[in-house]
Amino acid sequence: MRDEAHVRSQQGVAYMRLRGKRADVETVRNSDELNIDLAPDGTVYGIESPSGNEQLVLGAGGKLVLVDEARGKTHEVALS
Repeated sequence: MRDEAHVRSQQGVAYMRLRGKRADVETVRNSDELNIDLAPDGTVYGIESPSGNEQLVLGAGGKLVLVDEARGKTHEVALS
């Protein structure tokens, strides 16, 4: 697995892609606010929030913080 995640927010939807592009994923609807895309082997391909802009309430200096607890690393992404 690559050591990166891709985050995009488009048309009110927030999507975090965790693996390389695949066409054969199954979307599991967890709730009205969370969908999870699974690859055929059960690994998580991506996480989608259909109401992402509502959930990611951004003020001045808003950021997404990704924490890798196993490695003790933190990565911050500015959101605008």
